[in-house]
Amino acid sequence: MIIPAILICLLALYAALIIFYWQSWKSVPVFVPGQQVPSIFISVIIPARNEEDNIGALLQALEQQTYPKELFEIIVIDDHSTDQTAAIVTQFPRVTLLQLKEDAINSYKKKAIETGIAAAKGELIVTTDADCVPPPEWLAIIASFKKETDAVFIAAPVAFQCNRSLLQKFQAMDFMVLQGITGAAVYRKHLSMSNGANLAYDRKVFYEVGSFTGIDHIASGDDMLLMHKIASAYPDRVQYLKSPKAIVSTTPMKTWKAFFNQRIRWASKARKYNDPRILPVLALVYLFNLCFLLLFIAGFWNQVYFLYAAGLLLLKTIIEFPLFISLAVFFRKRFAIKLFLFFQPLHILYTIISGLFGQFGKYEWKGRKIK
Repeated sequence: MIIPAILICLLALYAALIIFYWQSWKSVPVFVPGQQVPSIFISVIIPARNEEDNIGALLQALEQQTYPKELFEIIVIDDHSTDQTAAIVTQFPRVTLLQLKEDAINSYKKKAIETGIAAAKGELIVTTDADCVPPPEWLAIIASFKKETDAVFIAAPVAFQCNRSLLQKFQAMDFMVLQGITGAAVYRKHLSMSNGANLAYDRKVFYEVGSFTGIDHIASGDDMLLMHKIASAYPDRVQYLKSPKAIVSTTPMKTWKAFFNQRIRWASKARKYNDPRILPVLALVYLFNLCFLLLFIAGFWNQVYFLYAAGLLLLKTIIEFPLFISLAVFFRKRFAIKLFLFFQPLHILYTIISGLFGQFGKYEWKGRKIK
């Protein structure tokens, strides 16, 4: 009776967590800009390493922004690229190209962002990644949101592009859920996640909290860990921008190896969170998913555990489905609804692997091996 009791307890806690995220996501108001015309000057900061296949599309999208061109600048920081990234950037006359010369302790991306902000003129810093494409009203929506809310840190939505491959569809679905949890958590002041592909924050506040000092030795975390630093100083001025016109699209990983490296990189910063509410949530999610692997292995000795695993999988799917549908509608990925159950086993396995190696393993990112 001990094992069923443990499973029921974990299931109940997990269900409460998912329902909390679902209700919170639905409560986040969709932002509709008012009549006020924002006039804030924005510096768009883009760290880039070996992005010759992507950087041109991003810079073209930025040239097509509806926000007045005299009110924003674009700064690309080339992080020791060995391809044609820098040459492509120089083809855009409005873009400032900086070359990262110094080595970093572990996070070249944070060093690149710091370098860009040091050269920036804007009072509002907006960051994105070199493999992203924003919609035309992106900067205008961010500026309006800043004007109307006076937020000092703005987390905004990101979505993966995807083709017909199972790998890309899986990434798009998984990332969509992470984005929904991001919006829900930030709205409820739990602040568990944000994504550097679509962030905005006050330049003066960035320096006020010491920039990346104290977290610069961590390979990832230029988004979430910075958010936590700013939230410690301004707990009521960290907000989430929920708007379809603010969704930045980004490219998924091309191989399963690259996908796992990316997720391991994200998981590697978990021990650095200073919010005591986050680690219990991460532990609950990890233990709940680990149960499926343990039950599957135990099933070879006693087949009743196969039934436990199947029943638990069905209940997990039912619990998560309302949140997933809500997110699929917002991110315009309705195709994902019919694939939800199909990808559940893979999602469980990847959660176990990335969580484990994120804390104890090494990974490769942008051609660099990182621990």
